[in-house]
Amino acid sequence: MPETKTTGPRDVFMQLFSIILLYFAAINLGVLLFQYINIYFPDVLAGNFVTNSYNLVRWGIATLIVVFPVYIWIMWFVAKDEKEYPAKRDLRIRKWLLYFTLFVSAGVIIGDLISLIYNFLQGELTSRFILKILVVLVIAAAVFTYYLWLLRRDAQITPKNGIKIFRWTVIVIIAAVIVAGFFIAGSPQSSRTSRLDERRISDLQNIQSQIIYFWQQKNRLPANLNELNDNISGYVPPGDPETGAAYEYRATGSLQFELCANFKTKSALQPQPLLETAPGIPLKPIGSDNWQHDIGKTCFERTIDQQLYRALNSPPAM
Repeated sequence: MPETKTTGPRDVFMQLFSIILLYFAAINLGVLLFQYINIYFPDVLAGNFVTNSYNLVRWGIATLIVVFPVYIWIMWFVAKDEKEYPAKRDLRIRKWLLYFTLFVSAGVIIGDLISLIYNFLQGELTSRFILKILVVLVIAAAVFTYYLWLLRRDAQITPKNGIKIFRWTVIVIIAAVIVAGFFIAGSPQSSRTSRLDERRISDLQNIQSQIIYFWQQKNRLPANLNELNDNISGYVPPGDPETGAAYEYRATGSLQFELCANFKTKSALQPQPLLETAPGIPLKPIGSDNWQHDIGKTCFERTIDQQLYRALNSPPAM
């Protein structure tokens, strides 16, 4: 029989590292699946977070691609070490971490079921909510099942049949979730194209604010964007982030103007969160400016509301 090795710093590190990687992978898997649900089952009450969901999808993919294979390798290394030195299965830190993981998993499952029943009684069960509950339940149950099997295996009261199928099933499912993320979030090139369009919208919003400020100061709209240049503040109207060309601007009236840009993607129609202005007054969307656009040249028409924006050298509105 191989000689029994005593606990060393490497054993402590491996046990701690494997549990940390497990928690990190499980949390990011849940976040990733939550974003899939947010994208395909949008909720008007949840507000406008579609862009953020895509960013979280990319982060979740990157995290799982790195963390999960490392976790698999650590667990393989630990299992190989324990097979060679069976006494290491009785390490105190290992037992503590296994039982703590079971405790956390059981707590998550119980809390998940309580939340499900509570929302059912509240009459707030939706497809979106049920799917998220199932995601948490399945992940927690999978962790609980595997680590319970490890403890029962140590006590030699559980057969080994089926655990390989379980392991490979989990690996295949996580691989499928990662692959799906590439289709949902798009390729790196499409992601860059979308970010460039987001930058164009941000630039137009910035220019719009400067145009309104110009009108407030001079009680007229600028004839062109060059009039917005300010040597003191250092403001210069931004250009297209890809070509550097100036954005199109036209004053179409004393209070009306339009801004145009060329976009490479079509914006998704996203629900606007509602803001209650006062009791008895209908709700209105926050950020009522419409920045939806198609592929190609899109112009945004704007009219300055004199009740909201008053020129500084004009008398107050009666």
